[in-house]
Amino acid sequence: MDRRYFLFGSFASAAAARAASFQSANDRVRIACVGFNNQGRAHIGAYTKMPDVELAALCDTDDAVLEKGCGMVEAAGRKRPAVYTDIRKLLEDKSIDAISIATPNHQHTLQAIWACQAGKDVYVEKPCAHNVFEARQIVAAARKYNRVMQHGTGASAVLHETREKLQEGIIGDLYMARALCFKMRNTIGRAPIEPVPAGVHYDLWLGPAPKHPFTKNRYHYNFHWFWDYGNGDIGNQGIHQLHAARWALGVKYPAKVSAVGGHFLFDDDQETPNTLAATFEYNDGGKKRMLVFEVRHWFTNSEAGLASKSDAFSGPAAGATQTVGNIFYGRDGYMVLGNGFKTFLGKEQVPGPVSTRTGGDPYRNFIDVMRSRKRSDLLAEIEEGAISTVSVHLANISYRLGRSLQFDANTMRCVGDEQANAMLTRAYRAPFVVPKIV
Repeated sequence: MDRRYFLFGSFASAAAARAASFQSANDRVRIACVGFNNQGRAHIGAYTKMPDVELAALCDTDDAVLEKGCGMVEAAGRKRPAVYTDIRKLLEDKSIDAISIATPNHQHTLQAIWACQAGKDVYVEKPCAHNVFEARQIVAAARKYNRVMQHGTGASAVLHETREKLQEGIIGDLYMARALCFKMRNTIGRAPIEPVPAGVHYDLWLGPAPKHPFTKNRYHYNFHWFWDYGNGDIGNQGIHQLHAARWALGVKYPAKVSAVGGHFLFDDDQETPNTLAATFEYNDGGKKRMLVFEVRHWFTNSEAGLASKSDAFSGPAAGATQTVGNIFYGRDGYMVLGNGFKTFLGKEQVPGPVSTRTGGDPYRNFIDVMRSRKRSDLLAEIEEGAISTVSVHLANISYRLGRSLQFDANTMRCVGDEQANAMLTRAYRAPFVVPKIV
């Protein structure tokens, strides 16, 4: 790697000066969006609506996606941004205050660490890490370089109210939560190996992952279903519900994890399970609590009024029921969390208090905290996101090994299971290596 990529730390003082300058509401925050073929489009849409933010640069490994992104910015009445295919080149621009990352999962941690080393604040999509080791390193980088880092777990005012009310005892002593991700996912089919399309910078897209011949199924959205790049639906849609359950329960790392599942109905290229049931047992502060997470990928039932209609497909699956949300259980009743929460109390399930808060834009919140430097005001501060991300990976390891894991939160290792511990990290393809010392 070119020596300049190791000099990001020297940019920190310049970044600090920039941070002081844009604390005035009259100064624009200069931000860059990295990766926007899917979720990243929401980042572009959010920032181009903010008068105090300049979307100064875009970075993507697909030239066609870059052009579409520029079109979105210009359609919003903003100046055409600078464009990059290599984030390392982008990070050399000292005038950029922050980057907003929505690349594939396997790129998140390394790009966020590089950004911290370059003195940039970071919004990083979920999951913030592709493995447990990375979850530790991304938090270490945010702390070492004193950066504001928001995690894309969809935190909202409703989720914060949910946690507060549950901890206050709205349904009595908590003992269990369920996280439901019953979302329609069609088969990805089989895709042949083919030449890398013109305009696709495939080596940069692979980044830390091993070399593999190009197929359309491994690229763009379907990366989620391959272990080298994604983490299955538990690390895609499901991490939102898992994070809500864990955080609102008031627990951190599980003591025991068990997961079973499989890839059912379809004969295609997908490696990750499309059906999964994972249980997490906690002993935080001597209080035993349990979290049950489930993925289902096809026709399913409604649960506790959480159902919606899928708009993902045409044909026979169009309008099928899908159920995404959370249910919390306590001594005095239960709570259902979707777009808001409802409570049901006693053996008669009498309707109880409901949510009263709305709003909570994580992009606006990120910019506001960049100005204030009060990390405690973040809707989804990186450390909480990283804790939830660890649970994603432990569930996947349990599923892949076909056995339960005992997890020691003090050592961040699986007790007496070296095969599982080997899966807490990965072999990195140079020069895209997540460092042991950030």
